[in-house]
Amino acid sequence: MRIANAKAASLALAAATTASLFASTAAADAAAPRSPTPLNWGVCEGTGLDPRQECATLKVPLDYRDQGGEQISLAVSRISSAKPGARRGTLLLIPGGPGGSGLNRPSTLGAKLPQTVRDAYDLVSFDPRGVGRSTPVSCGLAHEDLALTRSRPWPASDGSITDNVATGRRMADACARNGGPVLKSLSTVNEARDIDRIREALGEEKLSAWGVSYGTYAGAVYAQMFPERTDRWVLDSNDDPDPTRVGRGWLANFAVGVEDTFPAFAAYASKPGDHRLADTPDGVRRLFLGLAARLDAHPIPWEGANPPELNGNVLRQQLLDTLYSPSRYADLPGSRYAALAELIRAARDGKGLPEPATVPDEAMQNTVASGAATLCNDVTWPKSLPSYAREVAASRTSHPLTAGMPVSVMPCAFWPDEPRDKPVRITSDGPSNVLLVQNRRDPATPYSGALKLRRAFGERARMVTADETGHGAYVVNGNACSDGYVTDFLVGGERPERDAFCAAEGDR
Repeated sequence: MRIANAKAASLALAAATTASLFASTAAADAAAPRSPTPLNWGVCEGTGLDPRQECATLKVPLDYRDQGGEQISLAVSRISSAKPGARRGTLLLIPGGPGGSGLNRPSTLGAKLPQTVRDAYDLVSFDPRGVGRSTPVSCGLAHEDLALTRSRPWPASDGSITDNVATGRRMADACARNGGPVLKSLSTVNEARDIDRIREALGEEKLSAWGVSYGTYAGAVYAQMFPERTDRWVLDSNDDPDPTRVGRGWLANFAVGVEDTFPAFAAYASKPGDHRLADTPDGVRRLFLGLAARLDAHPIPWEGANPPELNGNVLRQQLLDTLYSPSRYADLPGSRYAALAELIRAARDGKGLPEPATVPDEAMQNTVASGAATLCNDVTWPKSLPSYAREVAASRTSHPLTAGMPVSVMPCAFWPDEPRDKPVRITSDGPSNVLLVQNRRDPATPYSGALKLRRAFGERARMVTADETGHGAYVVNGNACSDGYVTDFLVGGERPERDAFCAAEGDR
């Protein structure tokens, strides 16, 4: 989830001074005195976990400028190497989001990893500060503001951003009133500092990592701040690292990503079968855009959903969520593609809508608050409302599937606090030990943004591109070629001499 806007002069100044200002911050972090506390591993709470997964709590400073002051908790998890004799270190699974939980990733993602990787590493993950079982945050938002059509700024049917402005102000005010000091401390820079405390507590001189989605940015920031503490660094589904935009750029990239990936759904929904919506992919596109416009004017009641209706923006958000799922698995029973086709058919034909998949408010409170705070605390966002309105109008024409949402106004435009740390500029300074893996078509972290991270790293990185569709590449998209490159790097340290391209494997 991405929530998140800046004075032009402030952005220009930040772009010009980030490198020098941040260098002193990184040096101070590297030189700060440490007194690592070993982790006391115990049983993890929850069901369906690998019985080998252990959990522990690590205390870290609320404010790294006052390391002896108030401490908060990080929840950390581990599955030890399946073959201790082959163990070479720790692989940190850096979660996405921001606002995503990572605590159960050793069990969930760990089960998908090749045995050679599980033999070579202890798999470790964590809930970032503010998230889940770490010291949590909440803004105390109203139920209505927890809807994704509110926390993501979908404009009104006529393109107006008036409601987005009201929602943004209301959410920013609620977070300022109810979030407390932990909310103010959430940032990618602090997540990188927290990761380094996890490294120390594990007793590791260096970490290897597998960061996914927002985890690629957090992983890139760590590699920039603490380059000599990185071993084999895998970044998967990569965020644009532009330090003048950060989360605002990620949100804008949804417009590109949805247009890149919609053809895969359109091809699926035009093939013969129960899921067929039109005879051609172009017909599916026309149907979707026409239905969304019709629902803008005449929503359908949808009991149990938030909001309790299927309107045009809810349908557009359902599309965005669906496109995360790799197209390779579209024909499997219960796939997201099949569910979206069922919803479109029901709305088109006036039949009963399927049961909504609504996330409980308690979980949404934490996810929305932690995600918004990280993005708003990372960089100052623009304040000019007319500029948002102009960008929305242009985007609605150039990228109609997302109807202007990716460039509309967010709570960050009204955030009361300025960032405490300068955004990190990713550079080519550091060891050449980074491997990027990326799907060619990705709705959330499009290929065009991933190329910017590749260029920023320079000779520090190599990039493997899979000609696949969906969000998540390694052991997710089923491409044996791209999976093989990553596994070879993690296990044997073998990285391609130059950037590599993997052809699509084809539908199963």
